[in-house]
Amino acid sequence: MNLFKKKKNVMLYDRANEKPAIRSSICTGEQVAGFKDIHTGKFHDVMLIRDEADLRKFKKQYGIADEENIDICY
Repeated sequence: MNLFKKKKNVMLYDRANEKPAIRSSICTGEQVAGFKDIHTGKFHDVMLIRDEADLRKFKKQYGIADEENIDICY
């Protein structure tokens, strides 16, 4: 019996109305991961992406598969 097993904390997002996206600044190159509303196009930011490890963390945190497309917004 595993009493002290670490639970997976997968956060949820509205898959029917939102799509994972990365917003990138044209001037500075700063990238922010978040979700884009497919109906209105409004972007909801979640976390700053500094390197590939941050992107992997974002995907793992929200249960996004590696082969799932992530939109790039400018």
